[in-house]
Amino acid sequence: MSGGGSALGLVFSGDPALFAIVWLSLAVSLGATLLAAVVGAPLGAMIALSRFQGRQAIVVALNALMGLPPVVIGLAVYLLLSRSGPLGSLGLLFTPAAMVVTQTILVLPIIAALTRQIVEDLWLEYRDELAAMGVGPVRRVRTLLWDARFSLVTALLAGFGRAAAEVGSIIIVGGNIEGFTRTMTTTIALETSKGNLPLAMGLGLILLCIVLAVNVAAWGVKQFGTRFEH
Repeated sequence: MSGGGSALGLVFSGDPALFAIVWLSLAVSLGATLLAAVVGAPLGAMIALSRFQGRQAIVVALNALMGLPPVVIGLAVYLLLSRSGPLGSLGLLFTPAAMVVTQTILVLPIIAALTRQIVEDLWLEYRDELAAMGVGPVRRVRTLLWDARFSLVTALLAGFGRAAAEVGSIIIVGGNIEGFTRTMTTTIALETSKGNLPLAMGLGLILLCIVLAVNVAAWGVKQFGTRFEH
């Protein structure tokens, strides 16, 4: 049986271990994307609408952070959450929470940088109108974020894609513990190293299907938004 067939056979048979892996992967990736959006979208909008000394350096740094090496972030979070680290007393190391924290740090610069560009373009279009209405800085951020809500789907997709594909950092902080912190990507890496290629290939197929489904749903939201606005 092919790799895809093996994995799909497990899905159709209702294999609980596989469902647990898929569910944890989605929960961690979606949770990290949501948290990063809550912080990153307003941050990107504020940078887009602000003018201050050193702003360009911050924009360059934010764009550079989009390429953060995942294993470096994983190591930094590991040191923070380890027993000898400043947050070791929280007991978060080798838990799904630690994986969410790591992925949030990775995704946040992506969402913030893309939001900054989207809001900056909108600001050029609506600047005179908002200024004439006397809209303050906070309301400007809220107004432009709301107006750009459908365009921001692209930023969220980019963040989710980064989170869903991550392996190195979550192995460091999650430990790849079976039944607790094992995700699709870490399972694929493990099973490949063990030579269990059918399962690895099947899980890869499932991951691709999930990412495709999310993208199709996001495309539908953007299409609805475009028709709604017109």
